[in-house]
Amino acid sequence: MSKNTVQTGGHFLIQSVRDDEVYCREKFTEEHRDIEQMVKEFGKERIYPNKDQIEKYDKDLSLSLIREAGDLGLLGVNVPEEYGGMDLDKITTAIVIESIATGYSSSFLTTFSVQTAIGMLPIVWFGTKEQKEKYLPKLVTGEWIGAYGLTEPSAGSDALSGKTKAVLSEDGKHYILNGEKIFITNGSWAKVFIVFAQVDGQKFSAFIVDRDTPGFEIGQEEKKMGIKGSSTTPLTFIDAKVPIENLLYEVGKGATIAFNALNIGRFKLGAAEVGGMKETINYVLNYALERKQFGQSISNFDVIKGKLAQMVMLTYASDSMVYRTIGLIQDEIDKLDKSSESFYLELGAAMEKYAIETSMAKIYGSESMAFVLDEGIQTMGGYGFIEEYPLASTYRSDRINRIWEGSNEINRQIITGYMMKKALLEELPIRESIGKIDAFLDTNAPKDESGILAKEKYAIETGKRMTLYLFHKALNEYGQDLKHEQQLTEILANMFMELYTAESVIARAEYSVNSKQAKPIVLDIARAYTAEISLTLLNRALTGMNGITKGKLSASHSEYLKKFEARMLLATDIIGLKRKIANYTYSQKSYPF
Repeated sequence: MSKNTVQTGGHFLIQSVRDDEVYCREKFTEEHRDIEQMVKEFGKERIYPNKDQIEKYDKDLSLSLIREAGDLGLLGVNVPEEYGGMDLDKITTAIVIESIATGYSSSFLTTFSVQTAIGMLPIVWFGTKEQKEKYLPKLVTGEWIGAYGLTEPSAGSDALSGKTKAVLSEDGKHYILNGEKIFITNGSWAKVFIVFAQVDGQKFSAFIVDRDTPGFEIGQEEKKMGIKGSSTTPLTFIDAKVPIENLLYEVGKGATIAFNALNIGRFKLGAAEVGGMKETINYVLNYALERKQFGQSISNFDVIKGKLAQMVMLTYASDSMVYRTIGLIQDEIDKLDKSSESFYLELGAAMEKYAIETSMAKIYGSESMAFVLDEGIQTMGGYGFIEEYPLASTYRSDRINRIWEGSNEINRQIITGYMMKKALLEELPIRESIGKIDAFLDTNAPKDESGILAKEKYAIETGKRMTLYLFHKALNEYGQDLKHEQQLTEILANMFMELYTAESVIARAEYSVNSKQAKPIVLDIARAYTAEISLTLLNRALTGMNGITKGKLSASHSEYLKKFEARMLLATDIIGLKRKIANYTYSQKSYPF
């Protein structure tokens, strides 16, 4: 996979990549493709026919389908074989969660996602042998359902500030928990709960709480805007007696458990949104081809072609950056010794290494899906607004994805915060790269544009220097207080994300064409996408610089921005390319990549 000299998150900003260095679905193994096909069939044949009943909160049906997924091995992809799992790679994890989208049931996907991630992985990673033997086999089969209690009424995004307390009993046999958790997915269905509490009011820790624990109560179902077929409840602890052997890992190490769970949850959410976008496009595409207005199919209208092409481009981009990210993480995991006693701690560190990229996958996937759904409903007109058709409920259910797993605002702060840390601690040679910006701008743009996507690659390489320039000016102006300039840090996070995504698109398109796994139309996607991103980056840089200078750009600042602009403005017929992309998609009658 990756052969970059710097192996850490954010390295894309200061290094160029070749197409063979970026992981993408065109590099799936036969086993990956077999699993993908199997899960898609499960979604189409078992979930889709039952989706309406699932949305009516049919507990028995949902849990029956979870057990069916367990029979197929889908609940134990990340669980060791000795506890009934399959112990497969993180690429398979993403493939499974993406492919479940063929069932068109956000509610089932929610139940499934919690069961396979935060509902059991903390035990896989940090549980004792006895805890694993007791809980994992029944979670892997779906006999028991898992849940995760972190959020509190006064602790949402700032989850580590939770007030739930745990005190060791006088006889030393139990931890006594008092407090409340809210928005707990699988709450009323779960047998096993991972719950976080402050030991002695100050040591953030995790516990395995059984449903029948004395003093533990599960509240009423929340009435939600979407994902109505899933369970969401509060949890209450009033002198709840949790056996000391149910402490997970160590006292005071709850943050490690929580952050590891969030890191995997973020890339899984990005993968799930990729699947959702593809299924939405398939549905809207067939509607557009069949729907007639003014004597012809609405697919012939240029505005519909523009909408569909944009949906396809965003989906291709999300797909490219999500699997690139998972490939980077898998590279790190492959270096670890599975027999080591510290394997799961090292696995957590490997995932945290790419916390920037997993946050990007979550943000970009959820915001792209929101766009695809919105334009899909717009294309369907009044029919898109009717509950009889699938997009209405999906539209409502999808809204939560920009809020949980860390809101997109929090994830943007994570992206820029990590970049600041890597710059200040010199984990990445960012200062060295900033020092080379002048030399880059003093060199004429390459005249040989015969290589595949040569102009696009150069535009993105220029965009990296422009983003480093803005980052440098922001750090000089605010230092570590830059973290408080949240509008500016959002601009920077967006620029980092757009560069990473565009580069992922270019590398994947080039690789898939060179390896003869895709038609040249993917090069048109890369051209149109890069041209649009370049314009966006230029606008963000100007907005950011005006913010830093309080609207008083110096002549030297303006000159710098003009030099970047001269190299990034691509003479690309975006409108014409979008027509080609739409027409190709029409010819395939489904999302084709």
